Amino acid sequence: MFVFILIFINILFFLLIPYSSYDLFGLNILFFKKDFYWQILSSMFLHANLTHLILNMIVLFQFGLILERKIKSLNFVLLYLLGGIISSILSLFYIYFTYIYFNQTINLVGASSAICVLMGFYAFLDKHSTKGLIIALLLMSFVPLLMGVNIAWYGHIFGFICGYMFAKIKK
Repeated sequence: MFVFILIFINILFFLLIPYSSYDLFGLNILFFKKDFYWQILSSMFLHANLTHLILNMIVLFQFGLILERKIKSLNFVLLYLLGGIISSILSLFYIYFTYIYFNQTINLVGASSAICVLMGFYAFLDKHSTKGLIIALLLMSFVPLLMGVNIAWYGHIFGFICGYMFAKIKK
């Protein structure tokens, strides 16, 4: 099952890539300034700390197992990677405009955008879960902000919408 491979890769990145290298591999303004194009993919496998990694892997495990069985392994991996890449590209707009207009740098790391793609896809497939998943998405995106936690709420939203649209197109 590919969900276990994705979890393993996330753990491996966390263990092998030092935090000091996150500017190089996280998604940030260097994508534009220095053509660090790999950041679109590498940022999806980095995590800010152990709690971030564990929480993301729990949700990846939950939705990954269900969806991989439902849509088959190859489709699952394509959904996760392609959806994560598209969410990263959309997040780049936010990162760019935040830098240009507010002179703030953002370094986006984490699997949550790609995981939200899975949530959005599942929300379309299971109409009974849609409202609950949207509420969960909003809570996990905005409650931490109210507590002062730096979170990529825009990546979550982009990911969920992307997954929902993929499911709608696939229908």
